[in-house]
Amino acid sequence: MEIDRYLEIESNPIIREDIKNIILEPNINWDFFREKTVLVSGGAGFLASYLIKALLAANASYELNLHIIALIRSHRSLDYRFRSWLYDQNIQFVERNIVLPLPKGFAKADIIIHAASQASPKYYGIDPVGTLLPNTIGTLNLLDYGKESNAKKLVFFSSGEVYGSRENTDRIREDEFGSLDPLQLRSCYAESKRMGENICISYSSQYNLLTNVIRPFHTYGPGMYLDDGRVFADFVSDVVNNKNIVLRSDGSAKRAFCYISDATTGFLTVIIKGGSNQAYNIGNPFAEISMKDLAQVLVNLYPERKLGIEMCPVNSENEDKNYLKSQIHSISPSIEKVQKLGWLPKIGIEEGFTRTIQSYISTK
Repeated sequence: MEIDRYLEIESNPIIREDIKNIILEPNINWDFFREKTVLVSGGAGFLASYLIKALLAANASYELNLHIIALIRSHRSLDYRFRSWLYDQNIQFVERNIVLPLPKGFAKADIIIHAASQASPKYYGIDPVGTLLPNTIGTLNLLDYGKESNAKKLVFFSSGEVYGSRENTDRIREDEFGSLDPLQLRSCYAESKRMGENICISYSSQYNLLTNVIRPFHTYGPGMYLDDGRVFADFVSDVVNNKNIVLRSDGSAKRAFCYISDATTGFLTVIIKGGSNQAYNIGNPFAEISMKDLAQVLVNLYPERKLGIEMCPVNSENEDKNYLKSQIHSISPSIEKVQKLGWLPKIGIEEGFTRTIQSYISTK
């Protein structure tokens, strides 16, 4: 099927263009997925939704005879991200909490992608147990399922947060780690991601099930919730709603931001080419920026809106005690390892955030 004709299924023009660009990425060998069944946990999540849309579009374009089973928990997310995709017969959405084992007789999968997780810090303070369970018990359940299915590979979506706190501010390689305090509530996310990684390696060693670990860094783009709670989502929400950008810190913290279509081609590269039991950073070290500078970039992108930046440092009166912010000042990935597989991000800060903001403005 011709790509443009299939992608008419997607109502958002920015997402439509992103998916087309992913499909046409020359580094991706789509034949890897031919005649395969792929199970994706967290199927209605931000990262997984782009990945699934790319797989469905590739399936239609290259006649792969691919089938996807997407495990979901939130119908809000399903309707938000897949409303116009629900009629594609090559995907089956199954409501399932991955903390529970899959039932006996559940359809087998060749490839398992475990992307179910509460990734926003707004959950760490109010639901730490619900944050850690999918990364630990959920990982165990999917590995057991993979073992019973004779799956070819399980790919675990971990996080750049596993690196913890480091004094060295150089780009972080996959074998460099700092400290995490297990008695800090916020560690529920990073510690459980670390445990999930070790569970994968342990199962691989004992049961000969090939696993890969993906460590995404700060990923943004169309489809993220604007009430996500993370600073960059707040900034985008402010611009979309014609409000001044509010900085609740001195804005000196730096993060490396990767646009979602770049991240998706990175995920696919690891899924297809990742070495046995290896971890790979997926992020854009060329788009590292401080929060204050990011706010200024976004204001400058839309001068006609005459927006400003308001400094509103957190104090006892306006502090959200449930939002457990990171104490890490600067973090940026080394991507040399995944570059050897042929992946390199292409989209910078200005282009990526313009695309992101336009995706929301076009649907208002």
